[in-house]
This record gives sequence, C-alpha cells and structure tokens, in this order.
Amino acid sequence: VQLQASGGGLVQAGGSLRLSCAVSGRTLSSIPMGWFRQAPGKEREFVAGMSRTAGSTNYADSVKGRFTISRDGAKSTVYLQMNSLKPEDTAVYYCAAYKPGTILSDWYPRNEARYDYWGQGTLVTVSS
Repeated sequence: VQLQASGGGLVQAGGSLRLSCAVSGRTLSSIPMGWFRQAPGKEREFVAGMSRTAGSTNYADSVKGRFTISRDGAKSTVYLQMNSLKPEDTAVYYCAAYKPGTILSDWYPRNEARYDYWGQGTLVTVSS
C-alpha cells in the first residue's frame, strides 16, 4: 500500500483546507484509514480515523465538529476537510493505513502503532 498526501498550505485562522491522500496498491474499501499530525516540538497525535467500510469514524476531541474524514472509492482517495482552522492546528499532517482487510473489531483508530503504512506528510500552517 502506498500513500501520497497533498493539499497542505498556508491559511488564515478561520479558514478551510482539504487534504487528500491518494491510496494505491490495494482497494481502498479494504483499508481502515487515519490522519495524524505532528506540530513543531510535539509528538505525533491522532486526528481522525475511518473504518474499512467507512461506516465508522472517530475524531480527536480537539477537531471534532471542525474536521471531517471522507473517501472517494472511485478516486481511491481519502480526504480530511478542515474548517474553522486555528493556529494550534499548524502541523505536518500524515495519512496512514491499516493492513488491508482489518475488521472492525481489530480497528483502534487512535493507536498509531496499529497503522502499517504512512504517507510522507503535508504541512498545514494556520496564521493568526
């Protein structure tokens, strides 16, 4: 599984960005996906996750109500729509994938160690 993240950039506080993660190597519908971020000087943290069937999603409390994870199977792409951005959202954002075929009972979206594949990261900078 290969992941290619894009869509980062500079935005003012209150603005919006949509990140994309192109997935190749396996069918997207077989793979639970997640987004993580790492701010300067901080550890990487969970942002959002989606189960294999896209029937379940999970969000960090800090982004709940502002960010939305979604996917387009035809484009084999996972998205992170980010609205009402704040300066504290500034970070490098990474998309990540579970091993294909992972079932719901084995899905722990917030557990970074459970993800088998990682994209290269895309930088989001939110100015105040």
